[in-house]
Amino acid sequence: MTTAAAWCHGQPVGPIGFCEVCGRRRVPAERPAPSGPAPESTRRSVELWGGEADFHSLPAIEVPDPEKLVLADPDYPEQHRFCGHCGEPVGRAYAGEPAFAEGFCENCGEAFSFLPKLKRGERVGDRYDVLGCFARGGLGWVYLAADTALAGQHVALKGVINTGNAVLRALARVERDVLVRLDHPNIVRVSDFVEHPPPGGGEPDTYLVMEYVGGRSLRDLLKQGPPPRVEHVIVYGRAILGALDYLHGEGLLYCDMKPENVIHGDKRVKVIDLGAARPIDDPAGPSVGTEGFQAPPHELARHGLTVRSDLHTVGRTLQVLLEAATEDADPDRIAGGLGSLDRVLERAVAPFERRFATASEMAEQLEGVRREILSLRDERPRPAPSALFEDTAELLDDGLGAVPGLDHWVTGEHAGDQLDLGLPEAAGGAGRLPVPRVAPEDPAVGFIAAAGAPGPHRWLDKLAMFGEPSVEIAFARARAQVALGNSDAAAAALANAEEQLGTEAARDWRAAWHHGLLALARDDAEQAATAFDRVHRIWPGEIAPKLALGFCAELRGRTEPAERCYRSVWHRDHTQVSAAFGLARCYLRDPARGRDAAVALLDAVPPISRHYDAARIASVRIRPGACRPGDRGAPTSTTRPGGCPSSTSTGSPRTGSRRSSARPCWPP
Repeated sequence: MTTAAAWCHGQPVGPIGFCEVCGRRRVPAERPAPSGPAPESTRRSVELWGGEADFHSLPAIEVPDPEKLVLADPDYPEQHRFCGHCGEPVGRAYAGEPAFAEGFCENCGEAFSFLPKLKRGERVGDRYDVLGCFARGGLGWVYLAADTALAGQHVALKGVINTGNAVLRALARVERDVLVRLDHPNIVRVSDFVEHPPPGGGEPDTYLVMEYVGGRSLRDLLKQGPPPRVEHVIVYGRAILGALDYLHGEGLLYCDMKPENVIHGDKRVKVIDLGAARPIDDPAGPSVGTEGFQAPPHELARHGLTVRSDLHTVGRTLQVLLEAATEDADPDRIAGGLGSLDRVLERAVAPFERRFATASEMAEQLEGVRREILSLRDERPRPAPSALFEDTAELLDDGLGAVPGLDHWVTGEHAGDQLDLGLPEAAGGAGRLPVPRVAPEDPAVGFIAAAGAPGPHRWLDKLAMFGEPSVEIAFARARAQVALGNSDAAAAALANAEEQLGTEAARDWRAAWHHGLLALARDDAEQAATAFDRVHRIWPGEIAPKLALGFCAELRGRTEPAERCYRSVWHRDHTQVSAAFGLARCYLRDPARGRDAAVALLDAVPPISRHYDAARIASVRIRPGACRPGDRGAPTSTTRPGGCPSSTSTGSPRTGSRRSSARPCWPP
């Protein structure tokens, strides 16, 4: 980020207005007004974190008096003492001799000191009165001080342990340069930097002056409680990702995310200790990480530190928090959401190629999972538009929500038949599942948006008019052939799409989705479930894969997993009426719930829904109807006085019934 600045000693003044040479404040030139909209990364990072609403959903914590946190006898942990020059252990106990906090490295001769340099009562920069050492950062001690210019307001001073070491000095300069130009609500703010002579004289040390973030670190919460709930883990994750997304947008990597570097403050969640931060485009720069959180060594050797390695540290941090989360009172109730959360974190720490590519991608999936878990808890919908899938006008129902055909009423031939639950056949259901949105970078995006046709035959004719290679055109052909029942032609179209994708085809979620549709067209629900499960692993916060998995489970006779998937979809979004019909079918097979639960569920379909009439018809048919002999918990059939069959008795819904809401045109 470049801004106009004053000049001093032939160099531009830094963002906080100090000359790097003489240290005097210079007033920067007025910043020019922006000529266009804010950068995408800046706008997006604000959206990733819900602000006060998210923060207030966290449990209130007691913020300790900062002066009570001052260490009486600060001691740098022996296991963390390494030479800043050669990396060898230093200051360790040996042969019964005590460990030394200062001395010289036996390997390279570099001097080291792990003792605090500031003592209580010292004044730094003619302004800050040191109250004592209260924490240890990645590069040195952190001191609590009182700002005499602001009525004794608490601030934090951070310096470097071994100022004589060139590597640590470079890291300290990076942290200073990083912090002074950052402005994000979830990142600790630096207000100044000052110099102070070390004990015994010599070149002055530089100290960053940062806001004091009153609160407790996540590591402290893990050790002393209260332990977080599952939803709190997600809130912490979104705050962390909001901060990292901002850093990435500024061309910086954080590199050392872990629970102790996140503070649950009195007003918001803050990321602290940017001592390991480095430019994204500086592969040769020094790096600091923590074992157990950093990406695997073989990945770092091949790719170096990247945005994806940052996301690995976030994934590991959230996994540690989730392991310590309190047991839920009713884990079965939110089981579907817990499974989705596990998959988000699994992808965050997956091998490099399968990992989330950006912080915003991961945050969006966490937000979807948060909505799912909260809605499963209280059964209140929390809908949000999908960035990946289009809504579909089709309903996953094959007759339950439709009035029986005329032949039923005229001939009465079906008087003895029982209620068909309306589970579509595999091939029919394939055309009623949500459709992936067209990739905005595809050359056919405008063509597909503008074109339309009355049916799949005519749609195929329209698609043939586009003369350029297009993955989305190939996918559209595959869907049209699936709708026509031409599985071989659909397979050929899908193969063409994968050929255009090249090596990315194996990891492309759209290809996996269409493989699921193709498997359904071939009546292979098990293979379809495998394909849709791949999509769900990539996008665990999306609704569409769960709806597809519920349908596949139902086709395979696995009512319990089908119900779990349908519940997650329906409780999160009441516009997903296909999930309500699927859940109603599961209830009708369950003797413990049966008709009452199914009818209550369908009665909850909102009147504004395009499928409201179908839901009302299904409710009427369920009440007096009898399920097929093979269905568990079948209600008994009824006959009207005089021997007339109930108006809800019906034969096969495929003979004379109509769909409740057919899509008027293609593309689907």
